[in-house]
Amino acid sequence: MKAIQLQAPGGPDVLQLVELPLPQPQAGEVRIKAMAIGAGGPDVLIRNGTYKWMPPMPAIPGNEMAGIVDAIGPGVSALQVGQRVLVSARELAQRGGCYAEAICVPAAAPFVLPDAIGFEQAVCLGNFQLALAMLSSNGNLPAKSILVPGAAGGVATALVQVARDRGLHVIGTASTQEKRSFALANGAHEVIESHPQGLTEKVMQLTDGRGVDLAFDHLGGDLFIACLRALAPCGMVVSYNIVNGPPTGDVFEELRKLLGRSLAVRTFSIHAIDADASQRRGLMESAIALMAEGRVRAPTITSFALTDARRVHELLDRGGTPGKIVLVP
Repeated sequence: MKAIQLQAPGGPDVLQLVELPLPQPQAGEVRIKAMAIGAGGPDVLIRNGTYKWMPPMPAIPGNEMAGIVDAIGPGVSALQVGQRVLVSARELAQRGGCYAEAICVPAAAPFVLPDAIGFEQAVCLGNFQLALAMLSSNGNLPAKSILVPGAAGGVATALVQVARDRGLHVIGTASTQEKRSFALANGAHEVIESHPQGLTEKVMQLTDGRGVDLAFDHLGGDLFIACLRALAPCGMVVSYNIVNGPPTGDVFEELRKLLGRSLAVRTFSIHAIDADASQRRGLMESAIALMAEGRVRAPTITSFALTDARRVHELLDRGGTPGKIVLVP
């Protein structure tokens, strides 16, 4: 079978198209024939060697695969040949492994897909699982509004859709007209300029001076402090990445300045529930149900052949590609 492999971390050029033996399912395993493979930020981190949960080398990137069960190992009764399934590396012993024409996994790992969800749409479900987890990170306390910086991004798009489905008022930010239009088309109520200067004032205007209950920041830098200042009383900023580096100001000092609002900061990673299979799988089942019922939808999908993995990673490194990139074997 064909797979994309790297022998050592580096740029897109380290990704090599290789021929490997077709894996055979062992006892308790099933083999999935890939129909669609998700490509995203965690794959880039594996490729450049900075992922905190790195697989051993040589490594096959890829954390999402949708396909068909085409072989079953001894002792498996829960799945059958021909079933449509989603494999998330969050259910595996290590991340990665999905940039391949087939993969063998424990029979308990895949999620059965309803017919209403196509294979390419299915590899977007991990972002909705993450969105559901982040939206519950304040203990599911009542909220009226949220702020989603970089609202055209993959995780941000899922956050926007899930929040809107829950009746929350969603304010996004975007840096270009194309991204603003994309965010609005995916459910944001308003989309404002992404520059930190003036962001707080615009959010306060849109919320009648109250601020937002939750802000989900993956950019960091100057924007993090602007998000803090845009919070309503007892609001919380959830930091799930720092693309632009750590906050530029003293966060605790800023919290003390805003003491009268009793604000909170949470750093978030879905790895926090790695050991909680019930919660983790429950979130994914909820995401599958939302998409199957038409309450959320996959963003615009751009498809490439699996053999174009290097080109895809060049695009991921540059950023700015709205929607989801999918590799097709």
